[in-house]
Amino acid sequence: MKSFSELSLSALLMSNLKKHGFTEPTPVQALAIEPALAGRDLVVTAQTGTGKTLAFVLPLIQLLGKEPHRAGVRAMILSPTRELAIQIAEAFGQMAAGSGIRAAVVVGGLGEGPQLQAIRKGAQVIVATPGRLYDFLTRELINLAGVRILVLDEADRMLDMGFLPTIKRIMAATPADRQTLLFSATIESSVKHLVE
Repeated sequence: MKSFSELSLSALLMSNLKKHGFTEPTPVQALAIEPALAGRDLVVTAQTGTGKTLAFVLPLIQLLGKEPHRAGVRAMILSPTRELAIQIAEAFGQMAAGSGIRAAVVVGGLGEGPQLQAIRKGAQVIVATPGRLYDFLTRELINLAGVRILVLDEADRMLDMGFLPTIKRIMAATPADRQTLLFSATIESSVKHLVE
């Protein structure tokens, strides 16, 4: 794939890509977007800065946009740090502009009130760090039973930070038949265990 125009993306997504100066996909985008659009589970190795955020954000928006609108959380993106979660949410907002698909950021270190309010106002996508999301889950402040797509971004960093038990508990709260996209800079033994 040499151009985003080769993908079966909505006119809105194509317009948002163009508006933000994206015309040619990076190698990770060229390899990951089509199988993700086809609904396949993916394990992708890509260093930070290679464009992997768009590699999962575009299929996620396209796939959710094709479904009939339903209340509740439909997709979840887990990231190791608050800063990365906020960056992902910003990229998501740029690409989803005009689609009606909204994201809520669920991270530690920021007040939980506005985060819960964004979820209650109908965010279909949650961009979260594992600790705060699991806290919301154990307090029954969020329901993940409707999640169709789960993205694990920088999985190796999340595991290095000791989040494996938390990630497993979060995954157990989502449907088994969901689509899972795992992105990691490396696939070491701990990541292989999560992949399996």
